[in-house]
Amino acid sequence: MSDYVSQSLSAFMGLFAVMNPVANTPVFLGLTEGDSDQVRKRVARRAVLVAFLVVTVFCLFGAYILKLFGITFPAFQIAGGIVVFGIGLKMLQGEQSRVHNPSKTDLDLEAELEVAISPLAVPILAGPGTITTAMTFVSRDRPLSILITVSAFLVLCAITYVFFVAGQRFIRYVGQGGVKVVTRFMGLILAVIGTQILIEGIKGVWP
Repeated sequence: MSDYVSQSLSAFMGLFAVMNPVANTPVFLGLTEGDSDQVRKRVARRAVLVAFLVVTVFCLFGAYILKLFGITFPAFQIAGGIVVFGIGLKMLQGEQSRVHNPSKTDLDLEAELEVAISPLAVPILAGPGTITTAMTFVSRDRPLSILITVSAFLVLCAITYVFFVAGQRFIRYVGQGGVKVVTRFMGLILAVIGTQILIEGIKGVWP
């Protein structure tokens, strides 16, 4: 039982660090600036739903998707570990990665794709770091790990929705300084997770 609790907490904290609803709340407020509260709620609900579906699909069928393209899981872990470590390092240094800071090109896509889907759901919430982290937890002990990881991500999506909806009050309460402190702390956790994923990938290649 303790192993299940430990795995659940590990999956939740890992996904929380990489998705980071605290750091993404100002991004959400910027993307929905000028919208009414009802529109913001609709955008937030759609974004977390799409993100949940994307991560769930990769949790269920990620191994088959990798096999389809001839990619081994250790290779995916090595590449994903580097990506996750890079995002964490930038957060730790107080910089915004491209994942949490959409470019003008990403924002220009709003004319064709709703902001809830791109860039908010993908790649800000369900980006390469989130997908890699989720698939790493899933690979440990199927199928129980799938249930644990998907459940942890579902709880995280619900928390993210609350952060987005109450975003303005949250920012006023903790201030920009509080957001920076939490972001740097999550960056440290993320860098460690990326390193661990990279180590596991290297062990898979050279056991």
